[in-house]
Amino acid sequence: MGQSLPRTLLLLLLLAGLLGEARGGFPNTISIGGLFMRNTVQEHSAFRFAVQLYNTNQNTTEKPFHLNYHVDHLDSSNSFSVTNAFCSQFSRGVYAIFGFYDQMSMNTLTSFCGALHTSFVTPSFPTDADVQFVIQMRPALKGAILSLLTHYKWEKFVYLYDTERGFSILQAIMEAAVQNNWQVTARSVGSIKDVQEFRRIIEEMDRRQEKRYLIDCEVDRINTILEQVVILGKHSRGYHYMLANLGFTDIVLERVMHGGANVTGFQIVNNENPMVQQFLQRWVRLDEREFPEAKNSPLKYTSALTHDAVLVIAEAFRYLRRQRVDVSRRGSAGDCLANPAVPWSQGIDIERALKMVQVQGMTGNIQFDTYGRRTNYTIDVYEMKAAGSRKAGYWNEYERFVPALDQLPSNDTSSVENRTIVVTTILESPYVMYKKNHEQLEGNERYEGYCVDLASEIAKHVGIKYKLSIVGDGKYGARDPETKIWNGMVGELVYGRADIAVAPLTITLVREEVIDFSKPFMSLGISIMIKKPQKSKPGVFSFLDPLAYEIWMCIVFAYIGVSVVLFLVSRFSPYEWHLEDSTEEPRDPQNPPDPPNEFGIFNSLWFSLGAFMQQGCDISPRSLSGRIVGGVWWFFTLIIISSYTANLAAFLTVERMVSPIESAEDLAKQTEIAYGTLDSGSTKEFFRRSKIAVYEKMWSYMKSAEPSVFTKTTADGVARVRKSKGKFAFLLESTMNEYIEQRKPCDTMKVGGNLDSKGYGVATPKGSALRLGRIRKPRKGPQCCWRHCGPERDVKHPPSCC
Repeated sequence: MGQSLPRTLLLLLLLAGLLGEARGGFPNTISIGGLFMRNTVQEHSAFRFAVQLYNTNQNTTEKPFHLNYHVDHLDSSNSFSVTNAFCSQFSRGVYAIFGFYDQMSMNTLTSFCGALHTSFVTPSFPTDADVQFVIQMRPALKGAILSLLTHYKWEKFVYLYDTERGFSILQAIMEAAVQNNWQVTARSVGSIKDVQEFRRIIEEMDRRQEKRYLIDCEVDRINTILEQVVILGKHSRGYHYMLANLGFTDIVLERVMHGGANVTGFQIVNNENPMVQQFLQRWVRLDEREFPEAKNSPLKYTSALTHDAVLVIAEAFRYLRRQRVDVSRRGSAGDCLANPAVPWSQGIDIERALKMVQVQGMTGNIQFDTYGRRTNYTIDVYEMKAAGSRKAGYWNEYERFVPALDQLPSNDTSSVENRTIVVTTILESPYVMYKKNHEQLEGNERYEGYCVDLASEIAKHVGIKYKLSIVGDGKYGARDPETKIWNGMVGELVYGRADIAVAPLTITLVREEVIDFSKPFMSLGISIMIKKPQKSKPGVFSFLDPLAYEIWMCIVFAYIGVSVVLFLVSRFSPYEWHLEDSTEEPRDPQNPPDPPNEFGIFNSLWFSLGAFMQQGCDISPRSLSGRIVGGVWWFFTLIIISSYTANLAAFLTVERMVSPIESAEDLAKQTEIAYGTLDSGSTKEFFRRSKIAVYEKMWSYMKSAEPSVFTKTTADGVARVRKSKGKFAFLLESTMNEYIEQRKPCDTMKVGGNLDSKGYGVATPKGSALRLGRIRKPRKGPQCCWRHCGPERDVKHPPSCC
């Protein structure tokens, strides 16, 4: 009977664990697979380092689970090796597989993924086939190549392509050649292993007077071809080479540059991106023995795609965890060679989550269409001439190729230099405000604010005359969902009523489809404004506030523990047992009385309490052990009482307020406090387009709330917060929230962190000659002063509104 009870309890615990897992517990560890080829050493290092970066992230809210990986190396020329590697991953029960493929292994891997519903995230060349469960990290270059061919007006050129990746682009080029009457000579170089064969092709093309080459290969093969170009002397002025590869900076171009030839290429990794710079700082400090080709080798664009792939996988599983999707594997993972194939039931959910990911990575915006292909991405276009390499522009799906400002024809800027530019803006403190004596002034002198100073700086930098124009409808700019007409400042630019917008205009994807933005001149995010709550009154037990309740409990336990220890050591020590001298009664030498001990349990408690209260008592220990216990307790109480006194002084002098909400989650799960946004702006658009569950819930409430929670202007929203007696929260940009909080009557406050991260930018119409890549901002001092203090600008002695 005694042995059966523990066994029964153990069985019950196991059964409870199994039932808990069956109810959809999200796994604490996500296992992902890795399939690497022989020439992907650096990519393997980048994969392991990306997983390590995720697992060592100190922010626990960003890593609710641990990533684990299993790596297999495959020989793409051996179909058995490819099958064995994939089945090895599938049998381990991985949730998704990252890996590379080539022309020989692509069909095998994609077939397995489709049959077994296992997602395969790859930075290999994109395919045009509509394959399921394949997430393609590498953007397609077809559209960018055709745009550049049109921009450079190539009508006769040579197309050298790799067999593995060039067929789809070759077909597109041939179709364009028929329409545009191009003369294209195409040669496949994918199977060439002898460098002399490259030389013979170049010599043959030179005899045909070919001066323009489109080379569509991987970096290693491009370097080999360019070496032969230099050897043959075909890198002199007059030759133009377009490299259809996303790693322009990975290619060795020094020797070509000295010859004077023009080289154009594409770059997916923006080295000015802070995320890239932070990664490279850690990358160069890695140990080469643990991460081969890391420290002393430049980062390849395929390694950056590898890092972003891990980022996408982690983001997808974070989404699944937030949605409480059960993706736990139970039992055996199955046989990948079973006939018929047994697909994984949760594979569709994982594929859907991967395709829904939208995140910023080292290769820019990462987003996928329904077929798992990259979409909404930007590719930088670089040019290298005799003077060196520089950015020539960029390409995206909406604007196509956009040349840099210095690439525009010189007569484009003359149209703006010889006339007064209309600068549209909006009245919004502290960015644009009327001066107190504006009625006595004219023109631009009537206004003041941060954006007024910024417009003046831009005019000096570009060399133009301008006129400030306040937008008529008082809106920033949004597109009507029915009429598709833009309003606000964006509408002023789209419909040609203004040349440039200098205002707190948020950079958003929807706006970038119709106008151009400069780099952000101010970073911000959506925040929550509420009415400042009343000061909380002290309660009966306010004296406990200086220390946490856990500390008070520890003090009580320490008090009891010390008293018990003092009682025990007094019992065992002979020095605590003694007789008091007394003359009242004679002692019987035959029956001497038992010596008393003053430190009974109650006296021990009384001694500890007196010491804690710093009052003392009539008794004190005589033994060494008792005095040690007492001394330690005295030192402990000295520290506690000193800390309590210091904290109590702070609590008595600091006014405390209790906020009813602390975050967006608090707003979403309650109905007592209403909340809304500006009726026409980026904040409303953010909630309307958000796919995050909390924000979707908030948007559902806001669009159906009666009366409407949307306000026409920011001032109306602030006034509603002040009049609602704490029953309305306004969602607006953090910069305005902080500014209003510091202004009289100081009855609003910002709660929680920012809901997103974005920036204000200077906007121009599409293709405008005024399109700016970089703006010189006003100095930090005045900027900070305008942001917090408005027109009362005194950098040394800022005003105190509260």
